[in-house]
Amino acid sequence: MSNRISEEFMQKKEPVRLNKYLSEAGVCSRREADRLIESGRVTVDGQRARTGMKILPGQVVKVGRRVVSKQDEMIVLAVNKPRGIVCTEERRERNSIVRFLDYPIRVTYIGRLDKDSHGLLLMTNNGDIINRMMRAANRHEKEYKVTVDHEITEEFLEKMSSGVPILDTVTRPCQVKKIGKYTFSIILTQGLNRQIRRMCSALGYEVKDLLRVRVMNIRLGGLRDGQYRKLTDEELEGLYELIKDSPGTPGGAGSKIGKGQAGGDYGSR
Repeated sequence: MSNRISEEFMQKKEPVRLNKYLSEAGVCSRREADRLIESGRVTVDGQRARTGMKILPGQVVKVGRRVVSKQDEMIVLAVNKPRGIVCTEERRERNSIVRFLDYPIRVTYIGRLDKDSHGLLLMTNNGDIINRMMRAANRHEKEYKVTVDHEITEEFLEKMSSGVPILDTVTRPCQVKKIGKYTFSIILTQGLNRQIRRMCSALGYEVKDLLRVRVMNIRLGGLRDGQYRKLTDEELEGLYELIKDSPGTPGGAGSKIGKGQAGGDYGSR
């Protein structure tokens, strides 16, 4: 992979203690790792390892003759989330997206789709991407295809696009286009809780189907229900261009992968 996002990701990787490195690579527990190191069975770049030493990206760690590889690669996945799958890292949730995906490297979602919605969901192990994409002030686009319970009128389209009072505020102006008798597309630059469903309900419509088809420059395309793929270098370069000047939020939502905080701007639909 050759793109600026992954290069920055690697540059920001912090050294990790050797016993933690071995533990995260699935070799053994940290306590057992300390015993392996003390016994002289662990080498780093061909030299006998020392207890307490830290490992930098790119260093070669071996236990005996076996090379140990902790995943340092940046992962960004496009997932077609099915209906019924919940965007949460709560271990007690049997239908969580993390459990459903069962990806070998710890990744978390960038924004949520509610349980009854489906379509494009991005997942990553790069907290900086999450921070930059989640900031509401950054106004990054998300596009949806929505089917409602009765015929779409010009009045409905105008009200949806100009702003609808929900949740003690008025939604931002957005692009709305009729694509069928009961179906429209909408492009949002904010992510209030269940925003599209609430907007439709406020205007007397009920959402029957909600599909996210695009996040910024990333499109769902032909990805089938429940499938996922890695983003291409071209997609990652395009994403870099869109977020490179976006302010992040150090220590904010998504900065710690696996803490279930990747909500915020892309809130439930």
